[in-house]
Amino acid sequence: MTVRVEKQGRVWTVIHSRPEAKNAMDPASAAALEEAFVAFNADAEAAVAVLWGEGGAFCAGFDLKHAARGSSLEVLAFPEDDGAPPRGPMGPTRLELDKPVIAAVAGPAVAGGFEIALWCDLRVMEQSAYFGVYCRRWGVPLIDGGTVRLPRIVGRGRALDLVLTGRKVTAEEALRIDLCEQVVPDGESRRRAEALAREIARFPQGCMRADRRSVYRQEGLPLREAMRYEWANGLPALEAEGVAGAARFASGKGRGGNFSDI
Repeated sequence: MTVRVEKQGRVWTVIHSRPEAKNAMDPASAAALEEAFVAFNADAEAAVAVLWGEGGAFCAGFDLKHAARGSSLEVLAFPEDDGAPPRGPMGPTRLELDKPVIAAVAGPAVAGGFEIALWCDLRVMEQSAYFGVYCRRWGVPLIDGGTVRLPRIVGRGRALDLVLTGRKVTAEEALRIDLCEQVVPDGESRRRAEALAREIARFPQGCMRADRRSVYRQEGLPLREAMRYEWANGLPALEAEGVAGAARFASGKGRGGNFSDI
């Protein structure tokens, strides 16, 4: 099995393991990875997932040795109607989850592997890890959300720089241009990503997920329409969790910005 899941309380760590190929993606792994995240999203006890590549590489992209055999991608085409699309070539990249995923990035996250990292909500990179549109060299386009998510994260100009040149992006630069949220010592990405996941999993989940939905939903909307959605989306969480949370604060919890006593 190239994909397995390890669970620690409400945190799932989804592990992709093809170390002999630097975790390059083949169709079987892509299908297994999507299945793992569908199961994560459906599990009422699961709160946050970490995606980690075993063996020192996050993902070196789609397995070009497999692609060179001429496999057809027609079965992965978007439907003509508004029905749910099939999985992406890299697996879960077309899923719209209701829960956060954190990428724990060691070594290369390039080409399609870069697109998987961009699909995640947060990215924790090791000091020697790197991103890059390395498929630029071989005439392989970004077809798993890379040209959509990258400019939304770093802006059009920087996105075009990375897309057109295909150059290597070090962890230091990634942090500077908001491509990642943390840079950690080598060998620490999984542990640090899981610690971050546990912290997020502590919070009232309905409220956290509502705010997360609103952050994604507002993209491209006029200000008033985005704020209207934020209001309607947030009210159920406020009623379900906010009143009780306010009562805990009134009783003395969490004073002075204390996050440990909530």
